[in-house]
Amino acid sequence: MKLDIRYSSHPADVRSYDTEEQRKSFLVENIFAEDEILLTYSHQDRVVFGGAMPLKGRLLLESGKDFGTEYFLARRELGVINIGGPGRMIPDDAVIEMLKGDGAYVGMGTKTVSFESDSATDPAKFYLVSAPAHQSYPTVKIAFSNANPKKLGTADFSNARTIYQYVHPAVCKSCQLVMGLTILEKGSVWNTMPCHTHERRMEVYLYFDMAADTKVFHFNGTPSETRHLVVANEQAVISPSWSIHSGVGTASYTFIWGMAGENQTFDDMDFVAPENLK
Repeated sequence: MKLDIRYSSHPADVRSYDTEEQRKSFLVENIFAEDEILLTYSHQDRVVFGGAMPLKGRLLLESGKDFGTEYFLARRELGVINIGGPGRMIPDDAVIEMLKGDGAYVGMGTKTVSFESDSATDPAKFYLVSAPAHQSYPTVKIAFSNANPKKLGTADFSNARTIYQYVHPAVCKSCQLVMGLTILEKGSVWNTMPCHTHERRMEVYLYFDMAADTKVFHFNGTPSETRHLVVANEQAVISPSWSIHSGVGTASYTFIWGMAGENQTFDDMDFVAPENLK
């Protein structure tokens, strides 16, 4: 298991970042690697995210000095969504079979979590988001068909999309983690415009289901000092609570969002009208 540390940043400092510094601070270019678990530890609300891509055998989610606990979920909870081939997650003695689009919530106190693929030629890709927890809630499988769908946007505004809520009060209990998946309809390329901030929660995005020549322009920064990141397939973006977040692609795409912070109220957002952006 490999762990990358990303420290918090102040909006006044980010104003002076050049492109390379922006990417080093907020973009995670490598989420999946064969037979590895790659994780990023963000000091924004101490959220950990990354990917497990087993090929030849089982991959174990481990703790270590950076967590200071006996095992990974000793004081954490975990959300998982599989974006690859069929496989399974094994939390303690349970076995959760997961096809592409299936998810799961794993509660605090689960001592071992491991991952397997059915086939090395079509490996599972388990995307993980973890946040600190104060209470143990039941581990549950969240099949794609059981996620809570919400249709948003219109074709006229090129933002017709469906949000699927996985780790969410409407679906299962969690301490602070909220996680879901958004699928844009063919011909739609915008997400979250008008953009918004939510000072009470950070957010991390994983963009995927993109062709090799497709890019997403992810907008960040404060409303009066906007910036952007050019994002490729299966790359992730850290969005601090003070930052706007919105994106537009050169073609349609899918993304997973994960949030942690003061509340789990999905609609608790501070919208910024386009005319107020600079």
